[in-house]
Amino acid sequence: MLEALGRVIPYDAAALHRSDGDAFVPLAARGLAPAAMERRYVLGDHPRLAIIAQSREPVRFAADDPRPDPFDGLLLGFGAPARRIHACLGCPLYGDGRLMGALTADALDPGAFDALDQEFLRAVGALAGAQMHTADLMEALEHTARRQGMIARDLLREAERQRSWQLLGHSAVMERLREEIRTIAESDLTVLVMGETGVGKEVTVRAIHAASSRGDAPLLYLNCAALPETLAESELFGHTKGAFTGAHQERIGKFELAHGGTLFLDEIGELPLSVQPKLLRAIEKGEIQRVGSNTPFQVDARLLAATNRDLRSEVEAGRFRADLFHRLNVYPIVVPPLRERVEDIPLLAGHLAERTRRRLGLGVVRISPEALDRLAGYRWPGNVRELENVLCRAILKAASQIPRGDPVQITPVHLGEDLGTPPASLPAGLPDGVLAEPVGRNLHCAVEEFRRDLIRQAIERHQGNWAAAARELGMNRSNLYNLATRLGVRAKPGPGNS
Repeated sequence: MLEALGRVIPYDAAALHRSDGDAFVPLAARGLAPAAMERRYVLGDHPRLAIIAQSREPVRFAADDPRPDPFDGLLLGFGAPARRIHACLGCPLYGDGRLMGALTADALDPGAFDALDQEFLRAVGALAGAQMHTADLMEALEHTARRQGMIARDLLREAERQRSWQLLGHSAVMERLREEIRTIAESDLTVLVMGETGVGKEVTVRAIHAASSRGDAPLLYLNCAALPETLAESELFGHTKGAFTGAHQERIGKFELAHGGTLFLDEIGELPLSVQPKLLRAIEKGEIQRVGSNTPFQVDARLLAATNRDLRSEVEAGRFRADLFHRLNVYPIVVPPLRERVEDIPLLAGHLAERTRRRLGLGVVRISPEALDRLAGYRWPGNVRELENVLCRAILKAASQIPRGDPVQITPVHLGEDLGTPPASLPAGLPDGVLAEPVGRNLHCAVEEFRRDLIRQAIERHQGNWAAAARELGMNRSNLYNLATRLGVRAKPGPGNS
């Protein structure tokens, strides 16, 4: 449809949107950057789209209209991405008397749409609306038997969309990850999702659940790292009244609540050893027993687990049961670190910037090509989580320098020292040779060597105690493990490296 319209409407970009509550969601587009398709355009944040949604007639905006166009800077093939759109029109799409979506067209030529007849635009809107309505009716007929399940799934998807559980990226490694998810989703096998801190293990787990036959059922979440050993068993399996001090009433555990659905155990490597045999029994036989009860009963819950630890090393060190590891490791999935999918950074950055913009109540946020180059050249030890934090700080810095409501432009200046810019003066006590041989030396290599030296010195000062070294360096112990392993500092963990 958009291709055909391009022969009679001289647009540089056009998009077909579906109405989704208080927002428009793009279904198809021509001439727009891929980042434009990954967004949900809340009408309250985009006044032009709100005007189109409130109209029963096609709307053309004047070239000097002060309201921002939602697709400014997102048109393909025009060099400078910040060029402002000057011609904009929108047709609301109705079907069966209700707003179904909108057709939008944009052009850089201010007079591109002046010659278009209003009656012609009405016909275009009617045709597009009828086609969308027909497609919806066909889909409803095909899925009548599952309608109630679809409603429940839509509610779950909406709730998860608000929390931004999305697998973003079109790199080869992300496509392989999606293929693995499709392969394993429909089975009931246990899946162990592994990867560094911040790569998106939880997002991957949620994608597996959503694509599975249990996608309409609940996904119960439990963070094993947050469980005190004394309460871990009760959280998993429940307890009877009076089972222990403080057990004033009966409690249902997460396994029982997840009956018919999925249980997600995050940070499974942190689960206390004393509870691991009972978890093994639950996986092998589907049988659990509440604390304080002598009566076992069956549950039907699929188990998905995630960890940033090397569980094989944990088994060798005696901190994790070998039999439980093999039960969890039926189908391992490794989520790639951000440095292995650099081509996804522009898309991720756009999505995270939009999310931050909405959270902070700011106007349009743009990221300059130079800033994107800086983001793509960084190693991202903290992965997507670190990228979001860096962008949040950069947006706050940029927004503080302009009047509120003006477009926010992120440049390399706003990224500052977050991406390895050296400070003006060096603190005392730097490791010898950190800045030796500066001519021709790669900044990233110098920073990595600096990190290695700091970690080695901290470990030596604390006689190999990683927890104490992590406290000195202001890090979480597991994050220090991961960073030291990546930098080649950490030897294979042993019982003494705690």
